Amino acid sequence: MLTVHHALAFLVLGVCLLAGALALVAYRTRGSAGALVSHVLALAQTLIVAQVAVGLLLLADHRRADKGAHYMYGSLAVLAVAWPWLYAPPDARRRLAWFAGATLLAAVLAARAYVTA
Repeated sequence: MLTVHHALAFLVLGVCLLAGALALVAYRTRGSAGALVSHVLALAQTLIVAQVAVGLLLLADHRRADKGAHYMYGSLAVLAVAWPWLYAPPDARRRLAWFAGATLLAAVLAARAYVTA
């Protein structure tokens, strides 16, 4: 299970960086997200939730991280991708910018969580 958690960590980092970059490019060029950008953003969010679920399974198996900051950064990554769903403006262009920024922030937090594992 720990191997799955580590593999998901690399997937989360890569997909979040890709999704954030694609969303920023779409924001700068078209101003709206196409199907590809929307799906990659959704994949990034899904991977973060899966990463947290596997982490919770590890906790249930009494396998804890060495540093408590690992849990803080993981929780903040989930909150980062959930935040735009609640507070992003209704304008599609600005909403895309919020999701791009939140996904990049989640990538940074996931990287920090990996370092503190």
